[in-house]
Amino acid sequence: MAISADDQTLVLDSPSASNQRWRRTLGPDLDGYNFILPAAIIMICLVVYPFCLALYYSVSDKLIGHESHLVKPLWDNFLYIIMVDDIFRQTLRNTLIFATISVILKMVFGLGAALLLQRAARLKRFFRGSILIPFIAPTGLTTLGWWLIFDPTYSHINWVLANVWPLSAMGIGPYQWLGNPTLALVSVILVNFWRGMPFFAITLFAGLMSIPEQLYEAADTDGASTVRKFWHITLPLLRPVMAVVILFSTIFTLADFNIVFVLTRGGPMNSTHLFATYSFTVGILNHEIGLGAAISLFLFPILLIVVIFQLRMVRKDADYGS
Repeated sequence: MAISADDQTLVLDSPSASNQRWRRTLGPDLDGYNFILPAAIIMICLVVYPFCLALYYSVSDKLIGHESHLVKPLWDNFLYIIMVDDIFRQTLRNTLIFATISVILKMVFGLGAALLLQRAARLKRFFRGSILIPFIAPTGLTTLGWWLIFDPTYSHINWVLANVWPLSAMGIGPYQWLGNPTLALVSVILVNFWRGMPFFAITLFAGLMSIPEQLYEAADTDGASTVRKFWHITLPLLRPVMAVVILFSTIFTLADFNIVFVLTRGGPMNSTHLFATYSFTVGILNHEIGLGAAISLFLFPILLIVVIFQLRMVRKDADYGS
């Protein structure tokens, strides 16, 4: 049976023919795009659009309630915060000290807690669940509790220093934990460490449980001590897990806002300002959205360097393990 030209055109323009063309262009699994579409819309609305808006504001003179115009040169806001703004330079120093010390403390004590959880003989489920309480509790609520602990009038720490022997005999304290610049930075580091350490502990504990027991049995047969087993078996096999945990913890710590804002609001004398709190102060409280966006975006290249470095470590460890 012969097919006319009109019939052939209808066949080519049918839905099935159109589907075939799309499948050749986008791939055979065309229906998969429908499944990721809701997630893509959410990502565009909540991540891509705000990020692009922040990029625009960072090169503009935007003030709340006023029209914005691009600054000339476009990097003028960045030059101002780097060359003129002394508080920003102090914020950069605070952020690096805060993140470095916090991540190191969480890594060391989290690994120790994971080893203790692995060796726990009784109440295993209780200890594994209770160690997560600081991490899963609301940040604002727990930080308010720490604010009362550090409060100069009702400070639990100062009371212990003044009334518990032998500390009382040493004449230590009382201290203005949130009023002294150095002690205030120490306090926010302590609270961040307390909150983030369970994440390290539970994740590293999962890594410890994945290490084959036969390796330790072979080491026992060779007469290896506990220290040697830790350095030559446990630590090398935990390195990929440790690299991933350090990566996520570094990102979360550099972008921390709640702890510092509740405890000190960046004070005293800007000694605890981080990028998030200082950009909020400049952009929202001072109404200078352009400068606030430039301050917050200054964190982006730092995070990018950290991510690239950590991912290379993970890839290197994965290649070594394979």
